[in-house]
Amino acid sequence: MGPAALFASGLAAGLAAGTASCAAVQGGLLVGLVRPAGGLSGPSARTEASSGTAAGAGARTGADAAAVGAFLAGRLVSHTLLGGLLGLAGSAVRLGASVRAVLLVGAGLMVAVHAVRLLRRRGGAACVGDPRERSKSPERAGCPECTTCGDPTGCSECSRDHDIPAAAPVRATRSPVRRGLALGTATLLVPCGVTISMEVAAVSSGSALAGAAALAGFTLGTAPALAALGLLLRRLASSRLAVLGAVAALAAGLFTVASGLSLGGWLPGAGPAARAESVPAASAGPDGVQRITIWATERGFRPGIVTARADLPLEIVFRTRDNYGCTRTVTVDGRDVVLPVTGQDAVRLPPRGPGDLRYACGMGMYAGFIRFT
Repeated sequence: MGPAALFASGLAAGLAAGTASCAAVQGGLLVGLVRPAGGLSGPSARTEASSGTAAGAGARTGADAAAVGAFLAGRLVSHTLLGGLLGLAGSAVRLGASVRAVLLVGAGLMVAVHAVRLLRRRGGAACVGDPRERSKSPERAGCPECTTCGDPTGCSECSRDHDIPAAAPVRATRSPVRRGLALGTATLLVPCGVTISMEVAAVSSGSALAGAAALAGFTLGTAPALAALGLLLRRLASSRLAVLGAVAALAAGLFTVASGLSLGGWLPGAGPAARAESVPAASAGPDGVQRITIWATERGFRPGIVTARADLPLEIVFRTRDNYGCTRTVTVDGRDVVLPVTGQDAVRLPPRGPGDLRYACGMGMYAGFIRFT
């Protein structure tokens, strides 16, 4: 396929299958775009806090759009460059399952840290520059103005709200555009299942231009959903619903960490569970090759455990039917296999000794086991 066809294919995959997948997996990083609880930083915040006019609201909307736009730009540029690198160098630059597992754990921890910081900010005292808070506590109205959010900081409550000691000089917060670019680039660490399938397509293209086109199209296809989610989180940050958003982001971060640990096989009890019912066994054909059929569904692999004879080659036929989930990408025996939405693909394994072979979806959310006896 040429660059134009791969771009169109990636765009379609992003719009059809990648929207929900990437929003669920990478959306947690968007919590890092949330502005401090006191509002905007710098002159825009002072304008809105002092006047409460439409100009101030427009400044906040512009800041929100700039932050989310920077996030999407960082994501587009980084994924396009990655696609070009994959197409140019092929499998030499592909990341193994263990490396992806480490990256998933790191990204999940980063999301969790951002969520905890947001919870701490919302859990502190309200910013005393808010006219409503000034009316509740008139004695605070004389505090000097804060250069971080445009609100008074002479009181310890506001200092605590910005994680700044009361005696320390107030510094401007990091630019939301730079933060957005950094977080957008960091989405490389949290590939959803559909992203991995597009990376495999970029590797198979054998061309830097075609690989870049594939991932650029996919990234653009998923951009509208992430843009809407980012703007929503920025808006929620200034309301009481920010706590719910932070809790959801914390849950997403912990889920990503668990997915990474599962993909690496590092979770306690990650081995095959003992079951009372009989375990299906692979059957050997006249050519001496064992064969077994496994269904890759959106809720996991069926059957989850099969047995096979050791020291004989094994062919696993993965079948799918209307599967748009992460199990379309299967990591087995150190390689990624991309399955069709509906259809089948076979994986041939060389003879192995006794023991268990674990395979998983590209995100580590679902796993299956082959027990060689």
